[in-house]
Amino acid sequence: MRNLSRYTTVAVIAGLVLTGCGSEAGTGSTPSPSAPTLPTVTQSAPVGAGLPLTVSRTGGFAGFNDQVQVAADGVATVTARGKETIRCKLDPSLLTTIAAAAQKVDWASIVVTKPTARHPDDMIIAVTANGKTARLEDPQLKPLATPVTKLLTEAAIPPGKLCTKI
Repeated sequence: MRNLSRYTTVAVIAGLVLTGCGSEAGTGSTPSPSAPTLPTVTQSAPVGAGLPLTVSRTGGFAGFNDQVQVAADGVATVTARGKETIRCKLDPSLLTTIAAAAQKVDWASIVVTKPTARHPDDMIIAVTANGKTARLEDPQLKPLATPVTKLLTEAAIPPGKLCTKI
């Protein structure tokens, strides 16, 4: 995923260079009817920000070991210790909320560290997107706190009313 932004940047630059390589004015060439508008890439909104993302819940008194992978099309793959892997389609309102919250996170500024237990029975909820992983309680992930909690409690484990099994 990290290389995606490089490839996009190269493609945008190549497109701009090639646009200037047409024939000279007055030689009879006609411009294309409408050129597509390319997305703007900024440091706070890198290409690929948002979805897909992975939420993992490990540890705690109950010994959780769950993972929910949410794809851009709304399909969630849910794995939990001792249970069969399940695929389900997220409710569109939940998917929209998760995607919007994930795009508010400045993934470029998140320091890559593996979340580790801070004390016995520490339950770690971590979110991974754009090649970066952070604990849900990280202040930078604040926009994701409510949607991820809803994902874990009402949608995916086990598939609930906000995630239809496929």
